[in-house]
This record gives sequence, structure tokens and C-alpha cells, in this order.
Amino acid sequence: MTMQYGARQAKTWLIFGLFAMVLATPAIAASKAEIDARVEAALEEFHQKSRAGSNLMKRAAGALIFPRVIKGGIGIGGEYGEGALQVGGKTVAYYSTAAASIGFQLGGQVKTQIILFMDAASLQAFRQSDGWEAGVDGSVAIAEFGAGGELDTKTIKSPIIGFVFSNKGLMYNLTLEGSKMSRLER
Repeated sequence: MTMQYGARQAKTWLIFGLFAMVLATPAIAASKAEIDARVEAALEEFHQKSRAGSNLMKRAAGALIFPRVIKGGIGIGGEYGEGALQVGGKTVAYYSTAAASIGFQLGGQVKTQIILFMDAASLQAFRQSDGWEAGVDGSVAIAEFGAGGELDTKTIKSPIIGFVFSNKGLMYNLTLEGSKMSRLER
């Protein structure tokens, strides 16, 4: 009897987790105009919140901006967002990001992710991939700030640097590993 209860409980958690993933994934993809507007708003907020990050962005070969990544879960979770790759300040392609997770989790959040490709080689490797996964196809150093809001020198030397923030500011102790970025055909 205990075995049956355990299986039912696991099945219930699985259903809740899948439901949370569905909620985290938009039913209708955003249009180019919607993505562009959200990207511009996210960049404006980013420049206001992180002067060091803003200066770093000016030196980057390219920037992948996901202005609205929705994450939700109950036991099993998922996240999804759509964004744009900019080179020289102009959008050159549109991408989605998605990830799944298992473990203790309950609730949801909306965050913004900005990934800077600091050299032409890392940008080219990303653009030539068919479904790029953070931590597998390229290591992303999440921005860490020291005293006075300056970026850690180790972070500055990384070929790919990630920033994650919400409406409350830059978020710390996060990872993008396991997030898969795929080009959207529009």
C-alpha cells in the first residue's frame, strides 16, 4: 500500500511540475516588434542598474538579450524566454531560451538575462551552433561585483559574461548552465 501511495504522490508532483512548465512557456510567441520593444526596455534598465556592465557591453562583440524569462515550478520546473542577438547595437537574429529543473521549488519569477560575447570567436561559435547550451557549448561567467559595484577582474577576462536581474536589481548566485538557446525563425 505504501508503494501505491508513493507512486500516486510522484505522479501528482509530476503533473504539477508539467503544469508549471506549461505556465512558464508562453502559448503564443512574441512578434519581432514585441521582442524589439522589450529588448530596448531591458537594455535601458540594464544601463541604469549596472554602469560597469554597461561599459563592458560597449566592448562586447555581441549581446544576447532575453528581456523576459519566465520561470515556474512545483517540484519540477521550467523557464522560457525570447530575445534578440545584437551585434554593433543592431538586432541580427532572434532566439529563445529554455531550461528544465528538478528539485525543491515552488513558485515563479520573471527575470532578464543578458549574455555578452566578449570576442569574435565566442560569438561566431554561438551563431554557428544549432541549439547552444550554456555550460556545455560555452561557459558563461555570471557577473560578480566587488566593492563599489565594480566587476570582478576574473569575470572581465571571461569570453562570455552573463548578467541576470529582476525588477529588484541584479541577482546573485545564479547560473545559466543547462539553459538552451535556439534560433527562432521569423
